[in-house]
Amino acid sequence: MTVDINWCKIAASGLLRFDGPDTQAFLQGQLTSNVQALTAARSQYSGYCTAKGRLLACMLLWQRDGATYMMLPRELCEPVRKRLSMYILRARVKAADVSAEQILFGVTGAGAASLVSTFAGIAPAAVHDVVHSDNVSVLALPMRRYLIAAPASEAGRIEAALSTASAGTSETLWPALDIAAGIPSVVAATQEQFVPQTVNFDFIGAVSFDKGCYPGQEIVARTHYLGKLKQRMVRAHLVANEAPAAGDKLYCAAFGDQASGMIVSAVRADAGSHEVLAVIQTSSIEKADVHWKSPHGPLLQIALLPYIVT
Repeated sequence: MTVDINWCKIAASGLLRFDGPDTQAFLQGQLTSNVQALTAARSQYSGYCTAKGRLLACMLLWQRDGATYMMLPRELCEPVRKRLSMYILRARVKAADVSAEQILFGVTGAGAASLVSTFAGIAPAAVHDVVHSDNVSVLALPMRRYLIAAPASEAGRIEAALSTASAGTSETLWPALDIAAGIPSVVAATQEQFVPQTVNFDFIGAVSFDKGCYPGQEIVARTHYLGKLKQRMVRAHLVANEAPAAGDKLYCAAFGDQASGMIVSAVRADAGSHEVLAVIQTSSIEKADVHWKSPHGPLLQIALLPYIVT
Protein backbone atom coordinates (compact mmCIF):
# COMPACT_ATOMS: atom_id res chain seq x y z
CA MET A 1 0.00 0.00 0.00
CA THR A 2 1.08 3.58 -0.63
CA VAL A 3 0.62 6.50 1.73
CA ASP A 4 0.24 9.17 -0.96
CA ILE A 5 -3.30 8.12 -1.93
CA ASN A 6 -6.49 8.64 0.03
CA TRP A 7 -9.89 7.44 -1.08
CA CYS A 8 -13.40 7.07 0.26
CA LYS A 9 -16.88 6.03 -0.72
CA ILE A 10 -19.26 8.96 -1.15
CA ALA A 11 -22.51 7.56 0.23
CA ALA A 12 -24.00 10.90 1.30
CA SER A 13 -24.32 12.02 -2.32
CA GLY A 14 -26.72 10.65 -4.89
CA LEU A 15 -27.29 10.93 -8.62
CA LEU A 16 -30.11 12.03 -10.87
CA ARG A 17 -29.99 11.05 -14.54
CA PHE A 18 -31.67 13.03 -17.30
CA ASP A 19 -32.25 11.35 -20.67
CA GLY A 20 -33.88 12.53 -23.87
CA PRO A 21 -33.20 14.80 -26.85
CA ASP A 22 -34.45 17.91 -25.03
CA THR A 23 -32.39 17.36 -21.87
CA GLN A 24 -29.76 20.03 -22.43
CA ALA A 25 -32.28 22.70 -23.44
CA PHE A 26 -34.52 21.81 -20.51
CA LEU A 27 -31.73 22.02 -17.92
CA GLN A 28 -30.44 25.21 -19.53
CA GLY A 29 -33.77 26.78 -18.65
CA GLN A 30 -33.74 25.49 -15.06
CA LEU A 31 -30.19 25.74 -13.71
CA THR A 32 -27.80 28.61 -13.04
CA SER A 33 -24.85 27.45 -15.16
CA ASN A 34 -24.47 27.40 -18.92
CA VAL A 35 -25.59 23.82 -19.44
CA GLN A 36 -25.33 24.23 -23.21
CA ALA A 37 -21.55 24.26 -22.74
CA LEU A 38 -21.62 20.87 -21.01
CA THR A 39 -19.98 18.05 -22.98
CA ALA A 40 -18.95 14.47 -22.31
CA ALA A 41 -15.41 15.76 -21.75
CA ARG A 42 -16.22 18.53 -19.24
CA SER A 43 -18.13 18.79 -15.96
CA GLN A 44 -19.46 21.90 -14.23
CA TYR A 45 -20.92 23.07 -10.95
CA SER A 46 -24.43 24.46 -11.06
CA GLY A 47 -27.43 25.38 -8.93
CA TYR A 48 -31.22 25.22 -8.88
CA CYS A 49 -33.10 28.25 -7.55
CA THR A 50 -36.57 29.30 -6.57
CA ALA A 51 -38.27 32.12 -8.45
CA LYS A 52 -36.86 34.43 -5.76
CA GLY A 53 -33.30 33.44 -6.64
CA ARG A 54 -32.75 31.32 -3.53
CA LEU A 55 -30.83 28.07 -3.90
CA LEU A 56 -32.72 24.82 -3.55
CA ALA A 57 -29.66 22.76 -4.45
CA CYS A 58 -26.03 22.89 -5.54
CA MET A 59 -24.86 20.16 -7.87
CA LEU A 60 -22.11 18.78 -10.09
CA LEU A 61 -23.07 17.98 -13.70
CA TRP A 62 -21.50 15.72 -16.31
CA GLN A 63 -22.56 13.73 -19.36
CA ARG A 64 -22.11 10.13 -20.38
CA ASP A 65 -23.61 8.17 -23.28
CA GLY A 66 -25.98 11.02 -24.10
CA ALA A 67 -27.36 11.30 -20.55
CA THR A 68 -26.72 14.10 -18.08
CA TYR A 69 -25.87 13.20 -14.49
CA MET A 70 -26.49 15.47 -11.52
CA MET A 71 -24.64 14.77 -8.26
CA LEU A 72 -26.12 16.36 -5.14
CA PRO A 73 -26.83 15.43 -1.50
CA ARG A 74 -28.78 12.19 -1.43
CA GLU A 75 -31.45 13.72 0.82
CA LEU A 76 -32.31 16.20 -1.94
CA CYS A 77 -32.28 13.83 -4.92
CA GLU A 78 -35.92 12.82 -4.90
CA PRO A 79 -37.31 16.27 -3.94
CA VAL A 80 -35.28 17.94 -6.71
CA ARG A 81 -36.27 15.25 -9.23
CA LYS A 82 -39.95 15.74 -8.41
CA ARG A 83 -39.73 19.53 -8.62
CA LEU A 84 -37.87 19.52 -11.93
CA SER A 85 -40.24 16.89 -13.34
CA MET A 86 -43.16 19.28 -12.78
CA TYR A 87 -41.67 21.57 -15.44
CA ILE A 88 -40.78 18.98 -18.07
CA LEU A 89 -44.29 19.18 -19.58
CA ARG A 90 -43.95 18.29 -23.29
CA ALA A 91 -40.17 18.30 -23.34
CA ARG A 92 -38.63 14.99 -24.38
CA VAL A 93 -36.83 14.45 -21.08
CA LYS A 94 -36.94 11.70 -18.48
CA ALA A 95 -35.62 12.33 -14.96
CA ALA A 96 -34.67 9.40 -12.73
CA ASP A 97 -33.09 8.99 -9.33
CA VAL A 98 -30.31 6.46 -9.96
CA SER A 99 -28.59 6.78 -6.59
CA ALA A 100 -29.14 3.10 -5.82
CA GLU A 101 -27.77 2.05 -9.20
CA GLN A 102 -24.53 4.02 -9.11
CA ILE A 103 -21.48 4.10 -6.86
CA LEU A 104 -19.28 7.13 -6.19
CA PHE A 105 -15.68 7.16 -4.94
CA GLY A 106 -13.35 10.06 -4.19
CA VAL A 107 -9.59 9.76 -4.67
CA THR A 108 -6.83 12.25 -3.83
CA GLY A 109 -3.09 12.32 -3.19
CA ALA A 110 0.14 12.39 -5.18
CA GLY A 111 -0.50 8.95 -6.66
CA ALA A 112 -4.19 9.52 -7.44
CA ALA A 113 -3.74 10.33 -11.14
CA SER A 114 -1.85 7.13 -11.80
CA LEU A 115 -4.41 5.09 -9.90
CA VAL A 116 -7.52 6.47 -11.61
CA SER A 117 -5.89 5.95 -15.01
CA THR A 118 -6.25 2.21 -14.41
CA PHE A 119 -10.04 2.65 -14.52
CA ALA A 120 -10.38 5.06 -17.44
CA GLY A 121 -7.22 4.45 -19.45
CA ILE A 122 -5.97 7.97 -18.73
CA ALA A 123 -6.44 10.44 -15.90
CA PRO A 124 -8.32 13.66 -16.76
CA ALA A 125 -5.66 16.35 -17.11
CA ALA A 126 -7.31 19.59 -15.97
CA VAL A 127 -9.93 20.53 -13.39
CA HIS A 128 -13.41 19.61 -14.68
CA ASP A 129 -12.02 17.35 -17.41
CA VAL A 130 -13.87 14.01 -17.66
CA VAL A 131 -12.74 10.71 -19.15
CA HIS A 132 -14.81 7.58 -19.73
CA SER A 133 -13.96 3.93 -20.21
CA ASP A 134 -16.28 0.93 -20.21
CA ASN A 135 -18.76 1.68 -17.40
CA VAL A 136 -16.52 4.08 -15.45
CA SER A 137 -16.35 7.87 -15.57
CA VAL A 138 -13.55 9.81 -13.87
CA LEU A 139 -13.81 13.55 -13.19
CA ALA A 140 -10.97 15.85 -12.13
CA LEU A 141 -12.13 18.35 -9.52
CA PRO A 142 -10.58 21.18 -7.47
CA MET A 143 -8.04 20.29 -4.76
CA ARG A 144 -6.28 17.74 -6.97
CA ARG A 145 -8.89 15.07 -6.51
CA TYR A 146 -10.88 12.72 -8.68
CA LEU A 147 -14.45 11.51 -8.61
CA ILE A 148 -15.11 7.99 -9.87
CA ALA A 149 -18.69 7.23 -10.96
CA ALA A 150 -19.73 3.75 -12.02
CA PRO A 151 -22.63 1.28 -11.88
CA ALA A 152 -23.06 -0.42 -8.52
CA SER A 153 -22.09 -3.70 -10.19
CA GLU A 154 -18.55 -2.29 -10.57
CA ALA A 155 -18.22 -1.38 -6.88
CA GLY A 156 -16.37 -4.53 -5.84
CA ARG A 157 -13.81 -4.28 -8.63
CA ILE A 158 -13.14 -0.58 -8.06
CA GLU A 159 -12.94 -0.89 -4.29
CA ALA A 160 -10.56 -3.83 -4.55
CA ALA A 161 -8.23 -1.83 -6.79
CA LEU A 162 -8.39 1.19 -4.51
CA SER A 163 -7.74 -0.97 -1.44
CA THR A 164 -4.66 -2.44 -3.06
CA ALA A 165 -3.20 1.06 -3.38
CA SER A 166 -4.24 2.45 -0.01
CA ALA A 167 -6.53 1.87 2.93
CA GLY A 168 -9.84 3.69 2.60
CA THR A 169 -10.53 6.72 4.79
CA SER A 170 -13.65 8.22 6.34
CA GLU A 171 -16.28 9.62 4.00
CA THR A 172 -15.64 13.01 5.61
CA LEU A 173 -12.60 13.20 3.31
CA TRP A 174 -14.85 14.38 0.48
CA PRO A 175 -16.72 17.21 2.25
CA ALA A 176 -13.41 18.27 3.81
CA LEU A 177 -11.96 18.69 0.32
CA ASP A 178 -15.08 20.57 -0.79
CA ILE A 179 -14.63 22.96 2.12
CA ALA A 180 -10.93 23.42 1.36
CA ALA A 181 -11.85 24.12 -2.28
CA GLY A 182 -14.60 26.58 -1.35
CA ILE A 183 -17.31 24.48 -3.00
CA PRO A 184 -20.68 25.04 -1.28
CA SER A 185 -23.38 22.52 -0.60
CA VAL A 186 -27.07 23.07 0.06
CA VAL A 187 -28.89 20.56 2.26
CA ALA A 188 -32.48 20.43 3.50
CA ALA A 189 -31.60 22.66 6.47
CA THR A 190 -30.23 25.43 4.22
CA GLN A 191 -32.59 25.38 1.24
CA GLU A 192 -33.76 28.87 0.20
CA GLN A 193 -31.17 30.55 2.45
CA PHE A 194 -28.61 31.71 -0.13
CA VAL A 195 -28.50 33.46 -3.48
CA PRO A 196 -25.84 31.96 -5.80
CA GLN A 197 -23.29 34.78 -5.45
CA THR A 198 -23.50 34.65 -1.64
CA VAL A 199 -21.96 31.16 -1.77
CA ASN A 200 -19.40 32.24 -4.40
CA PHE A 201 -21.01 30.64 -7.43
CA ASP A 202 -19.51 33.42 -9.55
CA PHE A 203 -15.99 32.24 -8.60
CA ILE A 204 -16.43 28.50 -9.21
CA GLY A 205 -18.09 28.70 -12.64
CA ALA A 206 -21.52 27.70 -11.35
CA VAL A 207 -23.51 30.68 -12.65
CA SER A 208 -23.71 32.28 -16.10
CA PHE A 209 -24.74 35.89 -16.57
CA ASP A 210 -24.91 35.56 -20.37
CA LYS A 211 -27.48 32.79 -20.74
CA GLY A 212 -31.24 33.04 -21.00
CA CYS A 213 -33.89 32.80 -18.33
CA TYR A 214 -34.09 30.27 -15.51
CA PRO A 215 -35.93 30.40 -12.16
CA GLY A 216 -34.60 33.34 -10.17
CA GLN A 217 -32.46 34.64 -13.05
CA GLU A 218 -33.71 38.22 -12.80
CA ILE A 219 -32.81 38.47 -9.12
CA VAL A 220 -29.46 36.74 -9.60
CA ALA A 221 -28.61 39.11 -12.47
CA ARG A 222 -29.71 42.17 -10.51
CA THR A 223 -27.53 41.11 -7.60
CA HIS A 224 -24.59 40.80 -9.99
CA TYR A 225 -24.98 44.09 -11.83
CA LEU A 226 -26.32 46.51 -9.22
CA GLY A 227 -23.81 46.45 -6.41
CA LYS A 228 -21.50 44.78 -3.96
CA LEU A 229 -22.87 41.92 -1.89
CA LYS A 230 -23.35 42.42 1.83
CA GLN A 231 -22.65 38.75 2.49
CA ARG A 232 -20.11 36.30 1.12
CA MET A 233 -19.02 32.76 1.87
CA VAL A 234 -15.73 32.28 3.69
CA ARG A 235 -13.73 29.31 4.86
CA ALA A 236 -13.02 29.18 8.58
CA HIS A 237 -11.67 27.09 11.45
CA LEU A 238 -13.79 26.62 14.54
CA VAL A 239 -12.66 25.29 17.91
CA ALA A 240 -15.60 23.75 19.79
CA ASN A 241 -16.43 20.46 21.45
CA GLU A 242 -19.89 20.39 19.88
CA ALA A 243 -20.00 19.84 16.14
CA PRO A 244 -21.35 22.73 14.03
CA ALA A 245 -23.97 21.91 11.42
CA ALA A 246 -25.27 23.42 8.21
CA GLY A 247 -27.88 26.02 9.06
CA ASP A 248 -26.38 27.05 12.40
CA LYS A 249 -26.61 30.80 12.92
CA LEU A 250 -23.67 33.15 13.27
CA TYR A 251 -23.36 36.47 15.07
CA CYS A 252 -21.16 39.55 14.98
CA ALA A 253 -20.88 42.61 17.23
CA ALA A 254 -22.46 45.01 14.74
CA PHE A 255 -25.71 43.01 14.72
CA GLY A 256 -25.94 42.29 18.45
CA ASP A 257 -28.42 39.51 19.19
CA GLN A 258 -29.59 39.38 15.56
CA ALA A 259 -28.06 36.58 13.48
CA SER A 260 -25.80 37.91 10.73
CA GLY A 261 -24.71 34.73 8.97
CA MET A 262 -25.02 30.96 8.67
CA ILE A 263 -22.91 27.80 8.49
CA VAL A 264 -23.02 26.40 4.95
CA SER A 265 -21.15 23.15 5.64
CA ALA A 266 -18.90 21.74 8.33
CA VAL A 267 -16.62 18.77 8.92
CA ARG A 268 -14.60 17.67 11.92
CA ALA A 269 -10.87 18.26 11.54
CA ASP A 270 -9.72 16.66 14.81
CA ALA A 271 -10.85 16.44 18.42
CA GLY A 272 -12.45 19.75 19.28
CA SER A 273 -11.91 21.54 15.98
CA HIS A 274 -13.84 21.82 12.73
CA GLU A 275 -13.47 23.24 9.22
CA VAL A 276 -16.45 25.17 7.90
CA LEU A 277 -17.79 27.22 5.05
CA ALA A 278 -19.91 30.07 6.33
CA VAL A 279 -21.85 32.97 4.84
CA ILE A 280 -21.07 36.11 6.82
CA GLN A 281 -21.31 39.88 6.50
CA THR A 282 -18.49 41.15 4.29
CA SER A 283 -17.84 43.87 6.85
CA SER A 284 -17.03 41.14 9.38
CA ILE A 285 -14.35 39.43 7.31
CA GLU A 286 -11.55 41.86 8.18
CA LYS A 287 -12.85 42.45 11.70
CA ALA A 288 -12.84 38.70 12.34
CA ASP A 289 -15.58 39.01 14.95
CA VAL A 290 -17.93 36.26 13.82
CA HIS A 291 -19.22 33.91 16.52
CA TRP A 292 -21.01 30.59 16.30
CA LYS A 293 -24.51 30.10 17.79
CA SER A 294 -24.48 33.23 19.98
CA PRO A 295 -22.84 36.68 20.13
CA HIS A 296 -20.41 35.27 22.70
CA GLY A 297 -19.98 31.80 21.20
CA PRO A 298 -16.79 30.29 19.75
CA LEU A 299 -14.99 32.59 17.31
CA LEU A 300 -14.61 31.65 13.64
CA GLN A 301 -10.98 31.89 12.55
CA ILE A 302 -11.14 33.02 8.92
CA ALA A 303 -8.92 31.00 6.54
CA LEU A 304 -7.88 31.48 2.94
CA LEU A 305 -9.94 30.20 0.03
CA PRO A 306 -8.16 28.86 -3.07
CA TYR A 307 -9.72 31.65 -5.16
CA ILE A 308 -9.83 35.39 -4.64
CA VAL A 309 -13.23 36.81 -3.64
CA THR A 310 -13.69 40.36 -4.87
